[in-house]
Amino acid sequence: MHYPNGKKNDQTQKTLANVSKSHAFSNRGMTLEEDINAANAFYRDTGKASIHKKPTPIQVVNVHYPKRSAAVITEGYFKQPSTTDYNGIYHGRHIDFEAKETKNKTRFPLANIHEHQIRHMKSIINHGGICFLIIRFSAHGETFYMPAETLFRYWDDQINGGKKSIRYETIANEGHIVPFHYQARVHYLAIIDKLYF
Repeated sequence: MHYPNGKKNDQTQKTLANVSKSHAFSNRGMTLEEDINAANAFYRDTGKASIHKKPTPIQVVNVHYPKRSAAVITEGYFKQPSTTDYNGIYHGRHIDFEAKETKNKTRFPLANIHEHQIRHMKSIINHGGICFLIIRFSAHGETFYMPAETLFRYWDDQINGGKKSIRYETIANEGHIVPFHYQARVHYLAIIDKLYF
C-alpha cells in the first residue's frame, strides 16, 4: 500500500500479506460435504444419477415462536443413530456411502466410523447395492474412494486386536483417487463406472 506521499507502508503490506495468506488457507477448497453436494446436484441436473444427502432424524422437543410467521427450535434430540451420509440410485443400482474428512496426514482413524454404520453398509452390500467410503486427506488435498468390502477387512481386523486406523499409503494403494471435475468436484461416479459398469 502506498500513501499519497509515495512511501510504502511495510507494516500494512505485511498485514495484507498475512490476511490474504490466512484467507487463502481458509478457502483452499470447499469442505468435502459441500463438494459432494455440488457433485450430486450436477448429477441430478444432468440426469446422470439421483443421489441425496440423508437428513438426520431429529425429535423436536421445544419450539419458540418469536413471531407468528417464524418458529425457532430451541431443543431437540437425535431420534436414532444415522446410517450413512448419502444414498440414491445410479444405472438401476442402489448407491450408499459415508464421507469422512481427516486432517491426519498419515492415517485414517477407524474411530471415525461407527459399528451401526458398518452393519448398515454390510446390509447394503448383501442386497446388491454399491456401498463405499469417501475419505479426504485435507493435508494432502486428495480424496479417495474405498469400497465397503475393503473397509470391512480393516474394521474386522481392529475388532480382533488389529490396528485402529488405516495408513494413508494403504488407502492410496487399495482405494481409488477420486478425480476432480469442474462441475462434479468429487466425481465419484467415474470410479463407480470403472468398477461396476
